Amino acid sequence: MFKSEINRRSLLKRSAGAMALAMGAGTPFLSSRMAFAQAADLAGQQLRTIGLSVTVQERILEEFKKASGVGTTSGTAATFPDAQTKILSGSKDYDCWEIIAERLPSITMTDNVEPIPAASLKNWANIRDTFTTPSDKWDRSAQIIGQIWADEAQTVLNMVPAVYNYDSIGYNPDIVSAEEANTWACIFDPKWKGKSGLNTDPLIAFGQAIMAMNSLGLSDVKNPGNPTTAEIDEAAAFLISKKKDGQFRALWGDFGELVNLMASGEMVVSDAWQPAVMAVKAQGKPAKYAVPKEGYRGWAIGPSMIAGTVNREAVIAYADYWLSGEPGITVSEQGYYSPSTNIKDVMAPEKYAFWYEGKPWVGAEERGIKEGDLRDGGSLEERSKNVAYWHQWPEEYDHLIQKWDEFLNA
Repeated sequence: MFKSEINRRSLLKRSAGAMALAMGAGTPFLSSRMAFAQAADLAGQQLRTIGLSVTVQERILEEFKKASGVGTTSGTAATFPDAQTKILSGSKDYDCWEIIAERLPSITMTDNVEPIPAASLKNWANIRDTFTTPSDKWDRSAQIIGQIWADEAQTVLNMVPAVYNYDSIGYNPDIVSAEEANTWACIFDPKWKGKSGLNTDPLIAFGQAIMAMNSLGLSDVKNPGNPTTAEIDEAAAFLISKKKDGQFRALWGDFGELVNLMASGEMVVSDAWQPAVMAVKAQGKPAKYAVPKEGYRGWAIGPSMIAGTVNREAVIAYADYWLSGEPGITVSEQGYYSPSTNIKDVMAPEKYAFWYEGKPWVGAEERGIKEGDLRDGGSLEERSKNVAYWHQWPEEYDHLIQKWDEFLNA
């Protein structure tokens, strides 16, 4: 409680610092859309959402409008820190923030979120166990189940998961071997000096640096997502030394920037989002996604209801729509996962087999994927067993941001 209160005060006092964080029994939604719309009077409501362009897509919003009967929809694509800035500054322009779970404390500690009852989500019955059953691998607070629920009884959600994934390292297989790439230490290997990339989000960068240091025998941190002040200091010194040595070609924060740097050959190895690696392959350029021996970084994004919204039912309906299956097709074919098993019922069987079950690609070449190709890392089941840690809001957040500033200014 003491630590939480300090974090809350700090967040309220120096919101600029927080914003500088560079980011019914399973009934299918569509089959009951008219009854649901009438019951909730959705025709008289609007859905105004903000979040990454990964999920805030006009086509998805238009399909949601048709399926639910909601009056109007609008979406604003924004980075996590930009959205956080707007919401913490008191903006009333949005009903919903499609937030990454690690940032939930920024709105829960400031009373800017209204929990959503799980019972109000018709498709919740088909949610994956990852979001309902804790793993014995980590403490509850250190995994996604400890972040999204507002209560230990798991009846109300601060965020309804819509998309999730396990992040790794993108690399050029013509230059970097799989053996070299399959460790977070690869990003910091002097062999790739000047051709390595690092994400500008400090929560991501510090976790990766710590995993690399663990592998190099420079540290022994149990939870890279929640380091102590001493562990942060050690990681900051490591990052600063690498920066001064000219290790990084770029500190990237934008999807397109990452794709361009990898496709041009300016970066041969970098922490990466799997869809970016797929985008490089689609250009006919060599790109693969590593299977790090230390494990992946786990994260999840989904709708959170902004406190005070008058469009409460519209937000709940939107969150439920994401679990219906249909919206998950688009993001799954980019390389993400849907948290609902409903996706299997609506996705083409051969594509579900490739993206979720680790089976060979069948059919014509599509975006660089050819007949017989396998998804890097294998099936969802395989990848989920190889997670090093889940992104989270570190207890020593302020200290981490201070050290990140030192890194940027070094």
